Amino acid sequence: MKFLGKHIILELWGCESKALDDEKGIEKMLIDSVNACGATLICTKTHKFSPQGVTGVAVLAESHISIHTWPELGYAAMDIFTCGEHVEPIKAVPIIKEFLKPKHIEILDLKRGIRIEEGDKI
Repeated sequence: MKFLGKHIILELWGCESKALDDEKGIEKMLIDSVNACGATLICTKTHKFSPQGVTGVAVLAESHISIHTWPELGYAAMDIFTCGEHVEPIKAVPIIKEFLKPKHIEILDLKRGIRIEEGDKI
């Protein structure tokens, strides 16, 4: 089966609340994650909420990496969605773990745009 994109969803629990509220640090983590997985960065955009929390996205030529944080819960939700065979989104995970220091991480690994062709077994 052929597919168009790789989509990794990260559930990060027990993260350092200071990191989850660090807008500049999150922007750097996004950029470092892009580089680690071999993607092409177009731009980043982050926003710091009051009283706490950050949202951010790295827009890629190959799609995006996004994060939404809840420092009061020690939780972050992330998406790494890429297309192109040269990009390996799972390689961004060590960068993310190093910065956020989660105690527990759940990873959903999805294939997007699956194309079933004649002769493919399902």
